[in-house]
Amino acid sequence: MTNNSIPSGDCGPFVQLYAENFNGGDVPVGAFSACAGDGDFRCAGLKTGYPHYYDTLGAYPSGWPDTATSGADGNGGRTFGGYYRPEKAVSVYTAANGDGQMRVQMTSNGSVNSVAAVVPRKCMNLRYGKFTERFVVRTRTPGFKMAHLRYTPNEVDYPEAGGNFSSDPVSVFTHGFKESSADVAPGTAWTSWHTYSTEIMPGSLRFYLDGKLVKTVNADFPEAADWVLQNESALAGAYAAAGASVNIDTTWLTCYKYVAPASR
Repeated sequence: MTNNSIPSGDCGPFVQLYAENFNGGDVPVGAFSACAGDGDFRCAGLKTGYPHYYDTLGAYPSGWPDTATSGADGNGGRTFGGYYRPEKAVSVYTAANGDGQMRVQMTSNGSVNSVAAVVPRKCMNLRYGKFTERFVVRTRTPGFKMAHLRYTPNEVDYPEAGGNFSSDPVSVFTHGFKESSADVAPGTAWTSWHTYSTEIMPGSLRFYLDGKLVKTVNADFPEAADWVLQNESALAGAYAAAGASVNIDTTWLTCYKYVAPASR
């Protein structure tokens, strides 16, 4: 079941910047259009009818290749991958129980995938902070994955399905500044509601699943980065079949900046 009790207020050394429960009205497929590139990510299609989301939620622009297509991160590319198409993939809707949710629907025609990377704009350009989301993956159809990340190119990925929702556990990865990984839940966890949280502080990163600490990395993340909810084509395993889709429904998002206790 959903837990729509979105955190409110500061949390220890973390000062809340943004909290979104998607209960402010629906946004249809097509509205997340004409999204800008690096450093902004605003979607001009939201500006007139949905100004709240125009200010708070952006996306990678339509036509950018996803990791499987671009061959980024040393994966070498695959026979086919996808392109970010937020105008096809992202919407906000009201569930049957009255809960507002953001939906990312990834789809395939069997030779190219439409995927989306959503950027909470109030959480951009932070070196240290806390980043929390609650979502469910509706199916584990092969051919799609996620890596919700902070990338500079030093990288923090949590939660990640490293290659494919249909087989991969929920994992944590850190790259560049510190190489580490851990599986924190079985693959079946994707299709249940869970809360995922990353805390990044000077000299330490902590990862939580449903409020339980599941991994600590003793390292210092070196620079400011954006929080990107990257959902895209699988980098391993089966390709997406024609007509395949995966829905990722998010009931809330929140982020915080870190403020050292002595300086508050």
